[in-house]
Amino acid sequence: MSTGPTLAELLADTVTTAPSSVAVIDGGSDPIRVTRAELSSRVLAMRDDLRSHGVEEGSCVGVWLPNWSEALVLQFAAAALGAHVIGINTRYGVADVAHVLDRARPKVVAIAHEFLGLDLRSRLHAAVAEVDAPVPELAVVTGPTRAPAAPDVAATYDVGAGAWIPSRPASTAADLEVLYGGSDALAVAFTTSGSTGRPKLAAHLGSAVARHARNVAVAGGWDASSVSLVVLPLSGVFGFVPAITAIAAGGAALLEPTFDDDLVVRHMAEFGVTHLASADDVAGRLMDSVRARGGNLSSWRRMLIGDFYGKSIKVAEWAEEETDTPTLGIYGSSELFALTSFWREHDAAPARWRGGGRPVSEDIEVRVVDPVTGGPPPDGEPGELQFRGYNVVDAYLGDDDGAIRARSFTEDGWFRSGDLGTVRPDGGFDYAGRMGDSIRLRGFLVEAAEIEIRLAEHPTVARTKVVGVTVDGDTRAIAFVEPVAGATPDPDELRAWCAAALAKFKVPDTVHVIEQMPTTVGTNGSKIKAAALRELAQQLLAGPQEVTR
Repeated sequence: MSTGPTLAELLADTVTTAPSSVAVIDGGSDPIRVTRAELSSRVLAMRDDLRSHGVEEGSCVGVWLPNWSEALVLQFAAAALGAHVIGINTRYGVADVAHVLDRARPKVVAIAHEFLGLDLRSRLHAAVAEVDAPVPELAVVTGPTRAPAAPDVAATYDVGAGAWIPSRPASTAADLEVLYGGSDALAVAFTTSGSTGRPKLAAHLGSAVARHARNVAVAGGWDASSVSLVVLPLSGVFGFVPAITAIAAGGAALLEPTFDDDLVVRHMAEFGVTHLASADDVAGRLMDSVRARGGNLSSWRRMLIGDFYGKSIKVAEWAEEETDTPTLGIYGSSELFALTSFWREHDAAPARWRGGGRPVSEDIEVRVVDPVTGGPPPDGEPGELQFRGYNVVDAYLGDDDGAIRARSFTEDGWFRSGDLGTVRPDGGFDYAGRMGDSIRLRGFLVEAAEIEIRLAEHPTVARTKVVGVTVDGDTRAIAFVEPVAGATPDPDELRAWCAAALAKFKVPDTVHVIEQMPTTVGTNGSKIKAAALRELAQQLLAGPQEVTR
């Protein structure tokens, strides 16, 4: 049952309040402002297009677009029909697209035409050939600054069910009443990281999206003057939630289809960006650009940062010390929404720069349990963070037998996050890392993140990752560090640095300096490949010890 407005009603509410206000800014080299009245007119035109091509309540619409306003138009239009969207990252290869087609079974896929020279058409044709799933119709989208594709060009995308060109409204007149009163249905799905197999497709109700956006806006200080910088893909939860939050608050979402560091910094000044919620690799690149070439960030009110890349501490120090922007560590996921929690400005630094936080609503509950016994964890040790509330995944696309859902929830209805952490008496919680990243050293369960945070505080260290490797039954903590430009980290000094603040058994067994961390780029940003470093650590341990212990 719905506990608030649907996603379509959320849009209608903001249009009614201030139709001429800017809702979306299409960034890039030729920025375009889109008012709420214009956005709603485009949504209604797209709704009619989708309906005429068979999209109805319960249908799925694939959105294979960069950060263009068309992606949001499709999201609201699908929601108005009771259909749901599955975002498809433009970086996805054939196997990834095939998996989405197989699990989500979209009726229509909106595909970007000639974006950055990417041949999405060939990838789609190959993906369709790999799966036994209904063939989707194709809506061929050219982007906000280009004319629609010619019919003969659009026809080349056809994979067997037809291809068409979306309509463009002739005016900004819109009958907002038609956006009210629809049923509350699944509205959006996000792919999970897929760290334990093929990604799951976690879907949420439209009312949950609308409710979360309003809660995040209140907790994070979004209002009608706010502008969210959205660099991470809208197809991922960490791009989607800040964009919807800004619109829900009466502000605007600045969508950047590509990440040109210097251009984005200029846009932050030009459009008065107030909020950035992102991974630390994005914020780190902006930091480097501002330091190298300057930039007016006077409108910037708040940065909410996820430590995906091992740079959050240094970026937070820069934001607060050099731009006077409060920086808050966050927590979230595809199954729980981005910005499920974040710290507040009154929380002490540097603790508030780390993962976790305070839930954005009292209706979001969190508990911690021993992952083996299901009871309270031993004193001093973290346990699995489990959640209950409106923000928790409502369904998994393609989970026809319910097996995924059964594995994801406890018998008493709590969502198993697979993350380790501790819950504070005041309701906040500290995120320690993924359960698979914890290391048992000398009989104690140690979070790699604790050692990484200490190493990252050293002035010569740009990024760091700690992995556990077992040799002859003994688990060792092996640290890898990437140096700050021009610096030469000394492994002996770094071990001593750790020993000055950490228990003896937490000091890494060895420290290796590497030129660049192996990384992987996903929907929600870049992440260090722990598995690759674990393999490298095993190889180094098998050979001569090149690093002083």
